[in-house]
Amino acid sequence: MNVTSALKRKLARVRLFLCDVDGVLTDGTVLMGGGIESKRFNIRDGLGLRLLQREGIKVGWVSRRPSGATQQRADDLKIDFLVQGDRNKVEAVAAILRQTGAEWTEVCYLGDDIVDLGVLKRAGVALAVGDAIAEAKGAADYVTKAAGGHGAVREAVDLILKAQNKWRRLVQEYSS
Repeated sequence: MNVTSALKRKLARVRLFLCDVDGVLTDGTVLMGGGIESKRFNIRDGLGLRLLQREGIKVGWVSRRPSGATQQRADDLKIDFLVQGDRNKVEAVAAILRQTGAEWTEVCYLGDDIVDLGVLKRAGVALAVGDAIAEAKGAADYVTKAAGGHGAVREAVDLILKAQNKWRRLVQEYSS
């Protein structure tokens, strides 16, 4: 998918980046055994999220599946909002919006599955990972080239930073 001028205008308004966890920040694999759960997170996705925060964009994860591994990674990255539990995602995002004062039009949401459709349909910028279900892709303004857990979040982050004219300065800063 191409980044149209209309999509760039929407991305330029983003103040809040939210995403699902399993299938977006991870490839959807959950390893379990001996009472321990582990997940594999992409390190570039994590750096991208920290860059967004550094540039004043709040970051949150909305997952219907509670997980200690997710909590640990969220703590590691100092994620602004973490909602875990069998809760309607639209209601969860609405609560975050009330807390931040942001509007739906200022939300960029990245999802992959049926539980994300309500938020995708309301978000100012709706994104789906490359291996999302067809319905999520159909609701999206943009579908990442990368699959979930394989840099899709970073791809989304880079789109936002470039649309907000922050990318070049960051590259210059880290190049010196």
